[in-house]
Amino acid sequence: MQVNVGNIDRMVRIGVGLILLSLPLWLDSSWRWLGLIGIMPLITGLAGRCPGYRLLGLSTCPLQKKKPE
Repeated sequence: MQVNVGNIDRMVRIGVGLILLSLPLWLDSSWRWLGLIGIMPLITGLAGRCPGYRLLGLSTCPLQKKKPE
């Protein structure tokens, strides 16, 4: 799978993922485990690949020059 997540999108995903993963440390309710959802944006941000973007045909990565075939 090719890279389809741009640099700004990657930074936002990593930040959101880390914030969500910190929720179990700060919340005392039964909802705190929803913070584990932060694993997905963290992984997609670190890898630079998002399966959801691929299914929808989206990309936030700058256009790459096409190589002549």
